[in-house]
Amino acid sequence: MAEASSEAQRIGEVIRRARMVQRRSQKDVAAALGYHQSKVSRLESGRGAEDVRVLRAVARELGIDPYRLGLAAATEACGPDHGAEGMHRRAFLAAGAAVLVPAADTVTTHAELVRALLPGPPPAAASGALTREALRLRLGAARRLFYTCDYTTLERTLPVLITDLRHAAEGAGGVADLSPMLATAYQTATSLLLKQHDQGSAWLAAGRAMAEAERSGTPQVLASSVRVQTHVLARGKHTVQAVELVRHTATQLTGSYDRRSPEYLAALGLMLLRGVTAASGEGDRAATEAFLSEAKEVARYVSADRPDAWANFDATNVALHEVSALLAFGDAGPALRAAHPLMRRRIPVPERRAALWLEAARAYSRQGRLAEGYRALRIAETCAAQDVRRPAVRTLVADMVARDRGRTLPGLHQFSRRLGVPA
Repeated sequence: MAEASSEAQRIGEVIRRARMVQRRSQKDVAAALGYHQSKVSRLESGRGAEDVRVLRAVARELGIDPYRLGLAAATEACGPDHGAEGMHRRAFLAAGAAVLVPAADTVTTHAELVRALLPGPPPAAASGALTREALRLRLGAARRLFYTCDYTTLERTLPVLITDLRHAAEGAGGVADLSPMLATAYQTATSLLLKQHDQGSAWLAAGRAMAEAERSGTPQVLASSVRVQTHVLARGKHTVQAVELVRHTATQLTGSYDRRSPEYLAALGLMLLRGVTAASGEGDRAATEAFLSEAKEVARYVSADRPDAWANFDATNVALHEVSALLAFGDAGPALRAAHPLMRRRIPVPERRAALWLEAARAYSRQGRLAEGYRALRIAETCAAQDVRRPAVRTLVADMVARDRGRTLPGLHQFSRRLGVPA
């Protein structure tokens, strides 16, 4: 039993560290799970860790690899049809032995990413070969991880990539030569940190991205860095500044689209779309329409979606942002009418597919069409499961469940519990 107690304490420490890294209180986590604060307190002190159902909910809420809480072994022991109020002792102890096997530590990995963003001399390079071509290929792979919503792998990849890029830039004696790639790596880190709701670290990453963009002197790199800076500003409720930043940058970069490279057009288009999001969130219809109009013009010169680092911009993505803007202004009916053609269109980027169906779910919910909203949520989950667990989506689900007073949609309530949404 001493072994079981030790394992319970280890699990409690994993939960505590994950919560602290996200700067969340026990009360906040408990409220998100629908429990009293004492439940989280007991878990972190090594008590109650035999309840698999609770551990699964905690793992989802804090983004902890279930394997680190002994859940993989528990699933095998209990089987799929045992809702599992308890964990077999043998599986519980086996999970303790599993920590001896090198595995991704979510808390440590996040800390490593934040350290890679800090100023000062970079840590020792992790890779031997730091050729420009090798780094370019690794950067492209990192961008694809973001588009396919493999955030766990991306978080492990970025610290090493950023460190190697910094070493290569310093060793080459010409930082400007690698500044575009460094800026892109920092932009990717910003987007990931915003997905993780780490606003403070996202500010840090966005600042590094902007500095490298200015050092590079490359217009498309500047546009991309402005895009993530705008995202951080808007997330921090500085929407007026976000809109002005996009407007100011656009006046310098728009025009002559027939003579621009695909990379330039994509970076500019994505920046304008970020302006659409910021302006509609502020309720500024004039700025929203201006940014949308310019983005549609840019999209005329972009051939099609491509599975590379710039695959996120084309006419389809402009249409997706128009749907979001209509919803931001409270126009659920027009938003659904704009979304319906997109539902039959091929959207190769999983994050964008999920965004479409999440916006559809929001629109259906506002019209009281809960069954259709639930169906849209399930489709979004098949596109990008991690995106469906964001706080904004959880709030939507909680609202839909509260309005289904007659419990006519048992699947919706099960879905809500699976997301850990408070009852």
